Amino acid sequence: MESVKNGECSLGVVPIENSIEGPVGITLDSLAHKFDLQIVNEIIIPINQNLIVNPGTKLEDISDVYSHSQAIAQCQEYIAEHKIQPHYAISTARAAKSIIGDKTKAAIGNAKSAELYDLEILESNIQDMDNNQTRFVVLSKESHGITGKDKTSIIFSIYEDRPGGLYNILGFFQKNNINLTKIESRPSKKGLGKYLFFVDFIGHKDEVIIQNILEEIKENTYFFKVLGSYPEF
Repeated sequence: MESVKNGECSLGVVPIENSIEGPVGITLDSLAHKFDLQIVNEIIIPINQNLIVNPGTKLEDISDVYSHSQAIAQCQEYIAEHKIQPHYAISTARAAKSIIGDKTKAAIGNAKSAELYDLEILESNIQDMDNNQTRFVVLSKESHGITGKDKTSIIFSIYEDRPGGLYNILGFFQKNNINLTKIESRPSKKGLGKYLFFVDFIGHKDEVIIQNILEEIKENTYFFKVLGSYPEF
């Protein structure tokens, strides 16, 4: 995200939710609080987690395993079964790099991470569930135009102590027959009981009907941000 913001990259790809572990908090928080970037596309990829080791390593040699928190969470049963101590890393690639030369350490990640650092895959598909998918979003400084089959993502926070506040906001979509595809809450970091709501819905922010809905939401919330409109996957 920082590279896109600074112009070092024209596009960035980040995970936003996983079918097993749910939303990727650091991505949502960064989009809400740190970066004014637009989502211009989404990608859904089946995720196969692998146990990555140094060449010649056996399973009984391993005492510690390193990976991103999401990957660790997706492989909890495997880690517990083999009594390996998990450790968090900033990314699966960084985890793979950190174990180079130490046969007591393993990493969890995809095959590309093993290939990148001349490591080996000791065991494949170690995730707890087979239907493991991660949704990634593509970020840009520029918006995506209307395609006719679009989705829009927004964030908002409602005023405190107002009965039916969220219900009223969602009612703007219902009365205009706009389908919501996702809604979830996230702590706003402003104190206990204060939340941001992330909503995905069908339509493009530049369509007249969507513009009217977004204007109504903006007038009835104290924090509001459009994350972008993009082709529906």
